[in-house]
Amino acid sequence: SDEPGDIDLTLNLNLLCAGAVQGLVKAQQAEFEARTGATIVARFGAVGGQKDALLSGAPCDLMVVTAAMVDALIASGHLVGTTRADIGRVKTGVAVRAGNAAPAVDTPEALAAALIAADEIYFPDPERATAGIHFAGVMRDLGVLEALRPRFRTFASGAISMREMAASRAARPIGCTQVTEILYTGGVSLAGLLPLRFELATTYTAAVASRATLPGPAQTLLDLLTADSSRALREAGGFES
Repeated sequence: SDEPGDIDLTLNLNLLCAGAVQGLVKAQQAEFEARTGATIVARFGAVGGQKDALLSGAPCDLMVVTAAMVDALIASGHLVGTTRADIGRVKTGVAVRAGNAAPAVDTPEALAAALIAADEIYFPDPERATAGIHFAGVMRDLGVLEALRPRFRTFASGAISMREMAASRAARPIGCTQVTEILYTGGVSLAGLLPLRFELATTYTAAVASRATLPGPAQTLLDLLTADSSRALREAGGFES
């Protein structure tokens, strides 16, 4: 009620989270909020941006980023090592707009041909996002980076990149990001994984922040994301054990 003198007991759990894990968090959100009474206030995006946010003092109860970054932040005292838990490995894939024919992308030659045939290329930030940095390197290795640069459409995260590609009016857009972000976005389809030579499998890991104001609910969310009971949900969304 809004009677004078009432205290607002709203609890906000502040989450800094890699974009690749956004779909899984949203799938668990109702269960978490029912168990704890807390509301998830999440910032999703490139892992580099999440690290910057944590180090600059943004509120954080739970952090979900790459395993290597979690380990570094535990070593620096920003995250609690005893809470560390892996969520799963995510591979990087190639996407097309739903309804478009999926080109072959399973060899370097096929991938290069598919990219050259596309009129727009959607992927996450090539400076700060795990998949974006990797994909720019793949295009460099294929010798097509500079030729294709005018067709690049880059965004802060893979999830935004895929939403934008779904809405594209171009005839043949193509994209690359973490498989989880492709599978959780309506209007795009997974054409295939990157060729084996360029495979990127990123392990995502969670840990409670040292400065957490809600360490209990943070642990509850971490447990939900990593529990055996949510394994099917993780696998359906593109996580591998």
